[in-house]
Amino acid sequence: MRKPKSLPLASRLFLSHLLVMIVGVGSFAFITKLSSPRLFVLHLQQLEGQGVTLRFARTYLIQGFETAWNRSSIWAVIVGATAAGGLSYWVSRRIVQPLTQIEEVTGKFAAGNLQERIPPSEIPEINQLATSFNRMAVSLEDVEYRRRELVSDLTHELRTPLTVLRGYLEELADGRIQASSEIYLSLTKETKRLQRLIGDLQELSKAEAGYLPIKIGHVNLRPLLMALVQSFADQLLDDGPVLGLDCPEELPLVLADIDRVEQVLVNLLGNAITYTKSGAITVRVWTEYIGMKAGVSRLWIAVKDTGIGIAPSDLAHVFERFWRAEKSRNQHTGGTGIGLAISKRLVELQGGIIEVESEVGVGSNFRFYLPLA
Repeated sequence: MRKPKSLPLASRLFLSHLLVMIVGVGSFAFITKLSSPRLFVLHLQQLEGQGVTLRFARTYLIQGFETAWNRSSIWAVIVGATAAGGLSYWVSRRIVQPLTQIEEVTGKFAAGNLQERIPPSEIPEINQLATSFNRMAVSLEDVEYRRRELVSDLTHELRTPLTVLRGYLEELADGRIQASSEIYLSLTKETKRLQRLIGDLQELSKAEAGYLPIKIGHVNLRPLLMALVQSFADQLLDDGPVLGLDCPEELPLVLADIDRVEQVLVNLLGNAITYTKSGAITVRVWTEYIGMKAGVSRLWIAVKDTGIGIAPSDLAHVFERFWRAEKSRNQHTGGTGIGLAISKRLVELQGGIIEVESEVGVGSNFRFYLPLA
């Protein structure tokens, strides 16, 4: 069976208001029709009891009262119904008009026009709905903007290694160059670069979607910090920077995933070593106190270097995916430009925040905190 077509909201509001008016006026007319003549007769009897003679005029007075009452009631119903109908129509239009605007805006929004917004309304509930929709629209517009940026950046990142691979393979196929171990090493390097880029993208997408497994536990970070500093120090050349650890002998336990913390520190130390040719790199750890009674609230870990630094205008973009202060630096270092974006998300998933301070020619200071157990 086909479901009968329902009336529009404007018609429903109009009919509901009109029905309420008809019931109210009908009840008023019915009650007064029954009670008014009786009350009028009682009033005449009171007058007669006071000495006023109404014996011959009583019937005419009652009939005149009923006639006048009937006429006035008819006119009152007509005028009241007209006024109530007009007011109901006006109110219905006022309620339906912003809903119609919402329908039009959502239709344009669904068609891809993400700049559309719902105008404010005088009705609080509809205005609240419009505010919520506009917040959602801003969020979706930002997501779409980031998606387009990601596709553009990813295309750019993939183009370089693919171009190198294609060039070598075409030259090898045409016989213009002879196969050698150096060529094979270059091909292997570009292949690993592609593999690393795909792995970082997968890791970042999981982190941003909240699907990355985080195993929070009570962790003492001092052994991890000592092992990492020792491992990276062994890789530094004699004329390179000096890597040191500034950490108290006893550290409070933190709520963290030790594997993810290691991933963040490896990325920060790797960046510091890459862009610090001389000087020092220091891993500093300290606890932060909030008030005398609150006690220790968080543990800070900082990786400070004396490298090339980052310009002030670039600091706001440091943790964006594929961002680089030096646009071509990955060609020399093999970086994907995603490491800091992953690190930021990993720290946030563990309840912390990562920050950066830097000055060109002086160095950079990346620091993050983790909550204490």
